[in-house]
Amino acid sequence: MNINIGSPYEAVIKRIIEKGYAGNQTEVIRQAILAYERMLEDEELMLVHRAVTTEMSEIETKKNPSYSFDEIKKILKC
Repeated sequence: MNINIGSPYEAVIKRIIEKGYAGNQTEVIRQAILAYERMLEDEELMLVHRAVTTEMSEIETKKNPSYSFDEIKKILKC
């Protein structure tokens, strides 16, 4: 695959290689892709955590009540 990313990005890649964080351009790109993937996964986990925290808070303040299994069976008449 050949890509043209532009001068500013090529300069960053060059500095990363010069600092010894990667051996070549391909390594820099691979590391960047993996870092981006980890960032997305972290963001997804944060969103799930936020949603669970919100739900738990609503349950605790009775805004969104919870029911036991037995209560649900009675409601559904099972």
